[in-house]
Amino acid sequence: MPQITVDHSHTISFDQDGFSRALHEAVVEIAAAKPESCKTQFRPSEYTAFGYEGLDELGHTVVHVTLGLLAGRTEETKAKLTEKVLQLLREYIDEDGSVLHASAEVRELDASYRKFER
Repeated sequence: MPQITVDHSHTISFDQDGFSRALHEAVVEIAAAKPESCKTQFRPSEYTAFGYEGLDELGHTVVHVTLGLLAGRTEETKAKLTEKVLQLLREYIDEDGSVLHASAEVRELDASYRKFER
């Protein structure tokens, strides 16, 4: 915990190292996570549709960040964290002339969540 995924159009250019570092710092500060528990996976999508057309044809790009946290955070904490994520996306995604559709959400990990480390 937290389990963070960044799904994005493959054409988006951004500093993933800088973004993930700043994101992890925000999760520690806002949601009281441990730094060593923060894990982020970036998942570029080769193709994403927008409306009735392909994104590449219309100049649209998409990024969605999902933060999976253990239960117990207040709605205020979750909202503050998603607002911070959107701010960081504005800072770390390069302007390329496309229309950027950015979103974020915090979800609670199910009670069945388990993990192991080697």
